[in-house]
Amino acid sequence: MPRQFFRLIAAASVLLSACTPPPSPPDNVILFIGDGVGAAYWTAARLASPAMAIDQFQIMGLVDTRSSDSDITDSAAGATAYSAGVRTFNGAIGVDADAAVVPTVLEVARDQGWATGLVATSSLTHATPAAFAAHQPSRNMQNEIARDIAESGVDVLLGGGRRWFDGAVRTDSVDLLSSLGEAHTMISTPEELEAVDVAAATRLVGLFADNHLPVAAERAPSLPAMTRTALEILNHDPDGFFLMVEASQPDWRGHDNAPIEDVVAEMLDYDSAIGEALAFQAVNPGTLIVVVADHETGGLAIATETDSLGVTSTVAHYTTTGHTGQMTPMFVSGPGSERFGGIIDNWRVGEILMELVRR
Repeated sequence: MPRQFFRLIAAASVLLSACTPPPSPPDNVILFIGDGVGAAYWTAARLASPAMAIDQFQIMGLVDTRSSDSDITDSAAGATAYSAGVRTFNGAIGVDADAAVVPTVLEVARDQGWATGLVATSSLTHATPAAFAAHQPSRNMQNEIARDIAESGVDVLLGGGRRWFDGAVRTDSVDLLSSLGEAHTMISTPEELEAVDVAAATRLVGLFADNHLPVAAERAPSLPAMTRTALEILNHDPDGFFLMVEASQPDWRGHDNAPIEDVVAEMLDYDSAIGEALAFQAVNPGTLIVVVADHETGGLAIATETDSLGVTSTVAHYTTTGHTGQMTPMFVSGPGSERFGGIIDNWRVGEILMELVRR
């Protein structure tokens, strides 16, 4: 074909793009972080369950998870990349590579009048949830992280970590539970979570364990139950909301080189929580859902073994008890999702989230 034809096509495409209005930004943002969840973790879950919520996502990608000082990130730097759109050093909570405080997407959403929430199956002072509402040079500074969270103005906090807020236990005797209780409804049991009047509640703190919640098979409340309650409460805000939900414990099963059944239990709990978000999105289509992982743990591979009786079973094989540098899968749905596909750096995911939340 003549070269002029292609020039005309290109010119027409530019003109069409100029006339097409930009897509509307999301009304709400739900960010899921599966700690340690590489592709093999999703494979294990999908082999165990024929129907997965994650199957509904149409836009996918791979995330380069390295930190500023290592090809192998830890959860603190990995979460800070998502929360603040910066690549930082291992151990850093809400600070950049020079240890300078940086705003997080949760804080930007809060300052614009959005409701905000953090949900995790770990202590809320653990690296991933901490990176969204705290600013400390070390993830180990949990007294300081708890104070930051208590002062952050987050509307819904659901997870573990009561000991870090309790003045009777804290080494500095500062009572953060009382200050949280002044502005929030406080609960501490699964039964109390079930009984929350979500039609009336606007701010809620649920600390269901002194430190971390139990493993998935023994966990109450479940991650889906906490996610559903958080969504129902945060949705009262007409300005929108930002919610981060972490499945904290796939990572720990990887560190333990746990049997595949234990990995599957964590992943199905996680997938069910994502299902709650998809059900919410079906009624509220202005909602963006992003599903990522901070890193992969264990170098997990799915294989088969045949025992002495000739019985073949699916098993988990690991290459390490630590983190790996594998790229991790990402799944996105909703307004703005077209910006996330392909291979992308972890900090760039955070940067895009920040751009979508800012108005």
